[in-house]
Amino acid sequence: MDKFAAAGKPPQERRRVRAAQYLRMSTEHQTYSLDNQRDAIRSYAEVMGYDIVATYEDPGRSGLHLESRPGLKKLLFDVEHGLADFETVVVYDVSRWGRFQNIDESASYEYRCQMAGVRIEFCAEQFGNDGTVGSDVLKAIKRSMAAEYSRMLSQKVFMGQVRAAGMGFHVGGLQGLGLRRLMIDQSGQPKLVLARNEHKNLQSDRVVIVPGPPEEIATVQLIFRLFVGSRKNEADIARYLNARGIGNDFGRPWKREGVRRILTNEKYIGNNVWNRRCTKFKSKMVWNPPDQWVRAENAIEPIVNRRLFEKAQQKIELLYPRMSDDEMLAALRSVYKREGKLSDEIINAAPECPSSWRYRSRFGGLLNAYRLIGFLPPRKCHFMDLRKRLEATRHQVMEDLLVAIKGAGGQASYDPETELVRVNEEFTVVIAIARCRVSHSAYPRWSSRPAGEVPADIFVLIRMHPGDLAIRDYLIVPMHEIAEIRGDFHVNNGMRLDSFLYPSLDPLVALAERASVGSAA
Repeated sequence: MDKFAAAGKPPQERRRVRAAQYLRMSTEHQTYSLDNQRDAIRSYAEVMGYDIVATYEDPGRSGLHLESRPGLKKLLFDVEHGLADFETVVVYDVSRWGRFQNIDESASYEYRCQMAGVRIEFCAEQFGNDGTVGSDVLKAIKRSMAAEYSRMLSQKVFMGQVRAAGMGFHVGGLQGLGLRRLMIDQSGQPKLVLARNEHKNLQSDRVVIVPGPPEEIATVQLIFRLFVGSRKNEADIARYLNARGIGNDFGRPWKREGVRRILTNEKYIGNNVWNRRCTKFKSKMVWNPPDQWVRAENAIEPIVNRRLFEKAQQKIELLYPRMSDDEMLAALRSVYKREGKLSDEIINAAPECPSSWRYRSRFGGLLNAYRLIGFLPPRKCHFMDLRKRLEATRHQVMEDLLVAIKGAGGQASYDPETELVRVNEEFTVVIAIARCRVSHSAYPRWSSRPAGEVPADIFVLIRMHPGDLAIRDYLIVPMHEIAEIRGDFHVNNGMRLDSFLYPSLDPLVALAERASVGSAA
């Protein structure tokens, strides 16, 4: 209560403060359940004289990154766009705000709220977030502790997974066609065969891989026999299975890469292999070298003869010897020339090409491989479509402006060569449009060509909402006021520039309006 008493007046005598609450819980501990956080914040608000008028939640969300937290992203968006009808945000403690591995990232989000006039308070911390030296030092320590907790927890979980996988238990990943996950208790007694998306609910339980339905086992064995005993490659086998209505483990048609996964899955001969790839702290997935794999021999009842499996691996090596970077790109270029385009499906169906995931692992992604052979990636196609849509929006705004000016009694014309709108033969207007780019920290930004490139009297910038489907606002500014801006605009550009933001082009129409002499008198 000491922290509350320092506020001065008794809470009931102070002005009621409108506040929001932010709640976040991963799966780490019941102490941080949303209900417990909500109860603590409610008690804090009653003492402080706050009215909780808005709630932002991130249930079951990790605190490592902002990308996976829609609640916090919406909070930042509302605060920075003037949509927040509150003065403060109450959070349970520093760790609920986030366990960002870079503590400066955590501080930046809090700073952005403060710059918009909204302060952050932590109701369960032993310090007031009042900007004093002691408060800032303790807060920095708490942020470091929150980040370190995630690192320690990740390492403990990883070591536990390594130990479990080495003992032959299933710790993650798909088991494959013809196999099932069996949950067993701590004494090894079977409890339940887990269906897809089902998981064990007791920490003492374990999961092992067991043979699945006989018809699926027969399909797996058929794939190996066709590959080893005939001239069929993976693509041929996929077509063979699809022609007979045999689906894969997801019930979908077979593809070349799916057949390859069957042929290279060591679980079918009884080996449990884990940690082929990893992604820690929500980072980009990386493929681990074989010496980092965790392998448990004879941990699973085999459903494929080991000798048959080894022959399949030998044939794979003969069909697809290790290719150099230049050889892989040459094969990809050949497929591109033949098909006229590239995709996962096209690459995996081409017999002369390695699989698409090999291009990803070798070149750091398919887009990088595409660029190396001169293929315009699909992402570029997306941006081309986006530019066409934005240009259509710009022209529509221009046409609406011409109609509105004429309706107000003025005259306006558009010159496609200079891209200028001439109004009443008195002044000229150039109209640009900027898509909204939202950074990984949910900070909107708009980029436009430098205004000084086109000589005009007034510069108009159409700023789009995130997603670029709707217009956010219009920047209508005299050219001499914006000459020093190089084309980057943010949510807050300073009072001088932000005073020229309008929800419509009505101010421009008002400039062009003409009134009769009689009405003017």
